Amino acid sequence: MTKKNLILTILGIGIGAIAGYIYYNEIGCVSGTCAITSKPLNSTLYGGLMGGLFFDLFASPSKKKSDT
Repeated sequence: MTKKNLILTILGIGIGAIAGYIYYNEIGCVSGTCAITSKPLNSTLYGGLMGGLFFDLFASPSKKKSDT
């Protein structure tokens, strides 16, 4: 993993975590039975995971060394 790819993934985690918390704060779950949006920690972690995975899509693939 290159430094550029790592920075891009970390940026995605940060943006996703912020978006997850905003989602909890603005929409949330009134009844408390929703698995992801019932607690701010769950929403933040889930948003960070999704953001990291989404931003990782835009990372350039690393080049493999050929043994031959």
